[in-house]
Amino acid sequence: MPSFEYSKFDPSQGFSPQSADDLFDQFSEFMMDYGDEVLDSLEQWEEDNPDVVDMLVKQGYVEKDREGKFRVTPKGLKRVENKALESLFNIQNKDKMGRHETEFRGAGQVKMDESKKYEFGDPVGNLNMHETLKNAIHRQGGGSPVHISEDDLEIYETEYQTSCATVVLIDMSGSMMRYGKYASAKKVAMALQALVRSRYQSDFLQIVGFYTYATAMTERDLLNSAPKQVSIFDPQVSLRVSLDNPPAFVPEHFTNIQAGLQFARRILKKQPAQNQQIICITDGEPTAHIEGREIVLLYPPAERTARATLSEVKKCKNAGIQISSFALIEDYFYYGLVNFVEQMAQVSGGISATCNAQDMGNMVVNSFVKGRKKRSRV
Repeated sequence: MPSFEYSKFDPSQGFSPQSADDLFDQFSEFMMDYGDEVLDSLEQWEEDNPDVVDMLVKQGYVEKDREGKFRVTPKGLKRVENKALESLFNIQNKDKMGRHETEFRGAGQVKMDESKKYEFGDPVGNLNMHETLKNAIHRQGGGSPVHISEDDLEIYETEYQTSCATVVLIDMSGSMMRYGKYASAKKVAMALQALVRSRYQSDFLQIVGFYTYATAMTERDLLNSAPKQVSIFDPQVSLRVSLDNPPAFVPEHFTNIQAGLQFARRILKKQPAQNQQIICITDGEPTAHIEGREIVLLYPPAERTARATLSEVKKCKNAGIQISSFALIEDYFYYGLVNFVEQMAQVSGGISATCNAQDMGNMVVNSFVKGRKKRSRV
């Protein structure tokens, strides 16, 4: 039972209204769960509480589009991503996380304490003036002026930093609505977007939602998204859906990991980065797969769908793509799901992990940061 505590009103304390920042932060929390449905409520707010909506508009967090519907502005979107990142990392420890570093020394961004002799083509901007002058003085035996030759030049070593192409696959099936699983997955994806923007500008990051189909999502699409509603409740389902001539009604709440992986592989094929990875977040075994120009929907999960999905995992491995799979276990320990993500790891040579929605954030981001291949000398 909830409990309440009352005290005498103290007029000297005054009334401090909620700031636009705090209001928008709470508003965006609802969007994590319910997507753009929450934006529709602003129309009712505009009638009942016009001052509240006006405050969000004046602060630049929401605006109306050409059709007169509310949407989150780029400023608001950036705030949501940054807040998601802050919730995953202790700000005081942020500087402990490096970029995607390797042991290979080369033309990079991070200067090392060590220096080396200048070689043709080395960036002069990394010149170690102290060591260069010391070499020149030692060579000419002191005196002034000091004459510097090419042999005296030393430059700072730099640490080579790789770029990486990453596709994050987020399960949008109907069961992801339970226990805040989809909201947590969205927060992680938005935190990764903020991380790439602030620390890994040379990286490529794409978010893909998979359900019966698979869809690439922009940052705004991700914020506005929500899991697909369960639309059929039969205990057993066996359906075929034509991709060329789909029927008017297609249940979209199924789990098509194969379609997500296939889409991700095609996206990464167009990226020049040698280091490529897929991060897959799901809460269930696959219940849909593609055969030719048809999508096959099978429930309960079938071995046939598992084989098709693992076949796509192998294609990703053969393309040099690392796969990290995260199974969300909330209401019960789902052995079928755990076994399947372990099979994905075995086939791909990647990693698999089981976690709950609260623990997922740091695990996924750590996997993203560490998901790099070591660059070796040729």
